[in-house]
Amino acid sequence: MSLPITAILVDDELDSTQLLQLQLRRHCPNVNIIGIENDSEQALASIARLQPRLLFLDIEMPNLNGFQLLEKLLPFKPAVIFITAYNQYAIKAFKYNALDYLVKPVLATDLMEAVAKASNPANHPSDMQLKQAQQQMVGEPITKIAVSTQSGVSFITLSQIMYVEASSNYSLFIMDDCTKFTVSKTLKEVQELLEEGNFFRIHRQFIINLNKVKHFDRFEFTLTLDDKTRLPVSRSQKDKLLERYNGL
Repeated sequence: MSLPITAILVDDELDSTQLLQLQLRRHCPNVNIIGIENDSEQALASIARLQPRLLFLDIEMPNLNGFQLLEKLLPFKPAVIFITAYNQYAIKAFKYNALDYLVKPVLATDLMEAVAKASNPANHPSDMQLKQAQQQMVGEPITKIAVSTQSGVSFITLSQIMYVEASSNYSLFIMDDCTKFTVSKTLKEVQELLEEGNFFRIHRQFIINLNKVKHFDRFEFTLTLDDKTRLPVSRSQKDKLLERYNGL
């Protein structure tokens, strides 16, 4: 049986905290709710006093939003599960930064998975991850992503990615300084994360950084990158690739 996890729920909407409390009691009995706050400033005092292991934290709140509240809590770092009603593009930013999140209305399966993940201290967000997610939420461009690797969490500068290669259920990030990162995501998942940026999937095996392309051979269907790597382009992607360059 899982050890109890003390938790505080913070959301300015009373109905939201009441519903989440019911769901936790039903689906996550190991979560011991020691506080419910509908005012973010009052939540600061409760969190500091009760020192919960886990926060369920709304993002958009009056007075202090979720990120501002966390900044005032430092250096105390509970595990955090964000509650958000933001659109799909914003959700991708959370995936980039390996943060736990729940989308309203909260599904029971998502709730159980998030609690299980947040229960592991190795999954707690770092200061850099929180800062990057906050930047994305206010529309600032993301220049780095935090990805889970076999050895922990690595911070990768987007502009330094040369290409990404599929490797079974993993993906291999090849950087322009020849370093490599094995990431525990499929190439399809990586594509979903990078497609908003200047990246393009040219083949079932490869995603490239469009800024790193040196030459495209229309006859052999190959790309040559800045580091002289040659990669195949599938026939089905050739026209889409040319459209991307025409739009740059």
